[in-house]
Amino acid sequence: MTSASTRAVRVALVSAVALGTVITGLGSASAQPGTTSTARPAAWGPCAADVLAEIPAAERTRVSCAVQEVPVDHSRPRGDSTGIVMMKRPAGDPAKKIGSLFINPGGPGGAGLIYSAYGGSFFTPEVLEKFDLIGFDPRGVGRSAPLRCFRTQEEADAVNAGWYALPTTSEEIASSIRQSKVYTDYCKINAGPLLDHMSTEAVARDLDVLREAVGDRQLTYVGFSYGTLLGATYANIFPQRSRALVLDGNVDPKLRLTNGAQYDRERARGFEIALDAMLERCDSVGVERCAFAGDARKKFDALRESLRKGPTTLPNGTQVTLTDVVGRTASNLYSPSTFKALTTWLQSIHVAQNPSAAAPGIQSVVDVPLLGNLGGKADVRALPETPYTSDDSYYAVNCIDKPFSRSNRNWASTAAKWEQESPTFGRYQAASDLLTCPTWPARHPDRWIGPWNRHTENPIVVVGNYYDPATQYLFSQRMAKQLGNARLISVDAFGHCILGDSAGADAAVTRYLVDLTAPVDGSLFQPNAQPF
Repeated sequence: MTSASTRAVRVALVSAVALGTVITGLGSASAQPGTTSTARPAAWGPCAADVLAEIPAAERTRVSCAVQEVPVDHSRPRGDSTGIVMMKRPAGDPAKKIGSLFINPGGPGGAGLIYSAYGGSFFTPEVLEKFDLIGFDPRGVGRSAPLRCFRTQEEADAVNAGWYALPTTSEEIASSIRQSKVYTDYCKINAGPLLDHMSTEAVARDLDVLREAVGDRQLTYVGFSYGTLLGATYANIFPQRSRALVLDGNVDPKLRLTNGAQYDRERARGFEIALDAMLERCDSVGVERCAFAGDARKKFDALRESLRKGPTTLPNGTQVTLTDVVGRTASNLYSPSTFKALTTWLQSIHVAQNPSAAAPGIQSVVDVPLLGNLGGKADVRALPETPYTSDDSYYAVNCIDKPFSRSNRNWASTAAKWEQESPTFGRYQAASDLLTCPTWPARHPDRWIGPWNRHTENPIVVVGNYYDPATQYLFSQRMAKQLGNARLISVDAFGHCILGDSAGADAAVTRYLVDLTAPVDGSLFQPNAQPF
């Protein structure tokens, strides 16, 4: 897979709809996890046909799958259990095999099962040669007994219909608050035994069982985005079992686990920083390479403010709303390879609002892919009594991990304040967890809130992009400071996460994973390709 397409593949995989479930129901656990020689060895066998259909043909005869039993509640190891589905891509050279490399794509709620089959998108040939790559769907996600708040797609559609991604009017705000409560009521009825046990701590303890099940004495792990929190949590619960951990696109663990609202507020600022940098880069390369060039910041702000008053109609009859622009811009900031198409689309809106700005040779409309796609749910076209095939792990994890006020009655004033600070993304960010988590029905969840500074034998490698929208660079700096033994490497790059898209960072990570030679703290690398 080419470097230019790596990030788009990563986001598409995170957004993909789970295709059914390998395991269902609950069983009885028989052993205390996380101690020596107690986890049942992984029983590898053929992967399901529909799983194989989702990976490259060349990998289908190579990979194998297993389901590992873990306790629903790790404090009650002999109580109910649930299954975690894994996929293994074996090391290319068994004679040189070092061990297993676990991968988590983030989310939270990202289905990571098939990531092992796409290892060439993120890792060098040397890593593929020397490690079994292990992808897995975390508890409640994808095929691992997915936590579902609805029985049918029609139920989900009815709730989502009145729940706005960018509520601005009093009617939209009232409807969104009401529908978010309806949503959490559905979760209370339908989510089942995992409802109180979807925390990152629970997944970290699962990961320790998986490590033991594949026969590794210590964990080798790469986590992207939210996966960095999983890695940091594991390192602090099991510091002596941590061999080599790479955290790419980092959260701020302490802030996220102690103040959910402030964390999300700062996330909005990260998107604003990335947008400003993209518009500045657009102007620097000129209109020949970026159609939106020519005081792009001023044009974007004017475009946004015009859309606050009402939609804009493009020449082909398409109506563009403020929600469309904010959503697509947020989505495309994840992937620099889409910047040129995004800015061409923005220029078409600018011209529609200002006909005198039209210039010959500028494409008026372009189809810009929505990489986030609401966790894969936006394109679902339901038939009567269509089974609900998504899962609700995103809120299940966030609303357990991130503490919020137990009331959303002040949501409108808070959203307005965030919007003043972050004019494009403040309200958009507030319309997610800040709106939903106050009524989340879990009441006594297991959650790790620290410490974060336990010392691991080898430094943890923290990787941060300067213009990462979803996990701003400041978060990577904070992650490195909070961990007890870490090295921060940086990439002067746009987009969310970077492994596979920076030869220098990839080489440094390879040496660390293979030889345990940690990179020099403060190392700076360049991406393989620049936007535009």
